[in-house]
Amino acid sequence: MSTDDTTTETDASTSNCGASTTETSSESKCGASSSTDSSSSCGASESTEEKVGSTVDDFDADPGKLTAVGLGPGQPEGMTERAKAALGDAEHIVGYTTYIDLVPDDITDDAEAIYDTPMCGEVSRTEEAIDRALAGNDVAIVGSGDPNVYALAGLALEIVESKGATASTLDFEVVPGVPAAQSCGARLGAPLVNDSVSVSLSDHLTPMPEIESRLHAVAGEKFTISIYNPWSRKRRENFQKACEILLAHRDADTPVGIVHGAGREDEEVELTTLGELESYGETDLVDMTTTVVVGNEDTYVFDDRMVTPRGYETKYDY
Repeated sequence: MSTDDTTTETDASTSNCGASTTETSSESKCGASSSTDSSSSCGASESTEEKVGSTVDDFDADPGKLTAVGLGPGQPEGMTERAKAALGDAEHIVGYTTYIDLVPDDITDDAEAIYDTPMCGEVSRTEEAIDRALAGNDVAIVGSGDPNVYALAGLALEIVESKGATASTLDFEVVPGVPAAQSCGARLGAPLVNDSVSVSLSDHLTPMPEIESRLHAVAGEKFTISIYNPWSRKRRENFQKACEILLAHRDADTPVGIVHGAGREDEEVELTTLGELESYGETDLVDMTTTVVVGNEDTYVFDDRMVTPRGYETKYDY
C-alpha cells in the first residue's frame, strides 16, 4: 500500500472503450460512474443505497476477460512470469497510479489503454475495469503483492455480482503475486516459518474495535504477526494502540522486523524490539508502504536475521 495520492494524466480524455479517464464526469461512456460527488474521499460509498453505474444489460458486446493481477513487491524481477504474461495479453490495464508505475514500460507501452486513479479510488476503478470487460475488452486490474491480500479481487467479484453478471461471464481469473509479508519475511531472514497471521491496522473498512480484538486474540497465541498498513497521517493512534496491545501479551525484548518499501528503490530494513517499536511511528520508516513483522516467544536474532524455529530442534539433534 502507499500514501501516494498523485495521478498521471492521459493524453486523451477517453480510452479505447470510450470510458472517461478523468473523475469529473458523472458517468463514463462505458457506463462506469466516475463522479466523486456520491462517494467518500476514499472511494467508498457514503450511502448504503447507492447503486452501481451500470449493469450487464447495458452492454451489447460479447464480454471480454477480467484478470486481477498481483505485481508482487514492486520490482519487475519480483513479478511472476504468469503475471507478466497476463499483463501482456491484456488490452486495458487498470489500477492505482503508484501500482501502474510498477508495471514494466514494455507492457504498458503495448497496452491499448491505461486507466489509473489516485489513492482511495478503489471502488470507482474496480467498477471501471469491470465495465471495460463487459464492453468486450480483455482487462487486467493490478495491485501490489497478491490480489487476495488486502486487495481488490473480492471487491471485483462483489461488483460483478451487483451488476447481474457472473465470474464466468467475464472469465474472471486471479493471478497471484508475492504478498508483502512474504517479501518482508525474506528480507528479515526466516521469521515466518511457523504459524503466522496478518493484521491490517487500517480502519477505513474495518472498525478499530474489531482490529483491537483481533490483535488481542493473535498476540495471546504463539503466532508471528505481520502488520499491514501500520501508519498514516490520519491515524497515528492505531499504531500506538497496536503496540500497547502487543506489549500486554509479549515481552518487550521480542524481536520485531520493520521493512519499508520492500522491493522498491526506497527499501529500508530495521531490526528492533517490541519495546522500542512505538518510537518508530514518529520516523519516516513506518508508513503505508511498511510491513512490521512481530516475532513470537521463540523468535530470536542471529547474525542480523530474525529466526522463528519451526520445531525441528525438538525432534532432531543437529
